[in-house]
Amino acid sequence: LLQLMRQQNLEDQMRKQGLNISVDDIYSPDAPSIKDAIGIFGGGCTGEVISPNGLVITNHHCGYGSIQALSSVEHDYLKYGFWASSHGEELPCPGLSVRFVRSIEDVTAQILGNVPSIAGEAERQKIIDENTEALIKEMSKDFPASKRAQVVEFFGGNQYFAFVYEVFNDIRLVGTPPSSIGKFGGDTDNWMWPRHTGDFSIFRVYADKDNKPAAYSKENVPYKAPRHLEISLDGVKEGDFSMIMGFPGS
Repeated sequence: LLQLMRQQNLEDQMRKQGLNISVDDIYSPDAPSIKDAIGIFGGGCTGEVISPNGLVITNHHCGYGSIQALSSVEHDYLKYGFWASSHGEELPCPGLSVRFVRSIEDVTAQILGNVPSIAGEAERQKIIDENTEALIKEMSKDFPASKRAQVVEFFGGNQYFAFVYEVFNDIRLVGTPPSSIGKFGGDTDNWMWPRHTGDFSIFRVYADKDNKPAAYSKENVPYKAPRHLEISLDGVKEGDFSMIMGFPGS
């Protein structure tokens, strides 16, 4: 968990393996960090901001539903692929959102503080649900419409964290390979390694003129994320440090 890297001594472990940035560069609730470049794409995929102009890359299977919805008999983007050559050619994706975690807070005391130690499972869950609902209501009272709070249990219900998200709803398709590349091998090869599929699609997040989330508008502009991932053309070599950060589907 991002906010527990220090408590779990992950910084030291990762540094021994080659990490040369601090955990604050990975996750900070108070300053731009890599967490601002990693979003929840759609209902439960990972999307990474890879440019200063809101370009997001995700899996082909994660963008599949939106690509399919934009396709027609005349323009079968799913079958033949699609590439926009300008911002004006990018295709709005109704119903698609990208969420960014802005902060994570330990709220175990607020959720479990008044649960009796002898409470039965049904009573315990009822109190937890009531506490969760009250906490989200309290946290959200000053939020703009684009922010959400979610309370999540960890470690078998022994610890609870509140995640605050900023939600962007103006997302546009920039590029996708044809499904013969993006879905090569189908679901069978999805669980085989090495994989031989170009399982990617590219979208762009748009915001209003103040860089805030907004409903789709022709006046919106590409989102300027606090951080984006730099792409290196130098490649990797044996022993280079690597890590995975994101949001598995569940």
